[in-house]
Amino acid sequence: MNFLADESVDFPVVLRLRNDGHEVHYVAEMDPGIPDDRVLDTANEANALLLTADSDFGELVYRLNRISGGVLLIRLAGLSAAAKAALVSSVVRSQGERLIRAFTVVTPGMVRIRPWVMR
Repeated sequence: MNFLADESVDFPVVLRLRNDGHEVHYVAEMDPGIPDDRVLDTANEANALLLTADSDFGELVYRLNRISGGVLLIRLAGLSAAAKAALVSSVVRSQGERLIRAFTVVTPGMVRIRPWVMR
């Protein structure tokens, strides 16, 4: 699977997904500090699922009706970076294609997948 990880994502999550065989581009390695709308544009241009810990992307996708190939919002505060990486890897492995063109929220003990519907 192809991902673009926002700079809010812990590097161990990026590394774990890369080690799992996924292509993961990381904003922190590419162009740190770019605005959220440009991050979303970059993900869309790369046909990549956006990984983020920044809930502002929900506003871009839903309130502003920005098209998205998919967003995986990581809400795992309090967990170690290694635990976050393991959980995100597990969600990607178990949910796979369901994550595409959906807004997914991962919290401890819950994964909520909401397919994106064009309005």
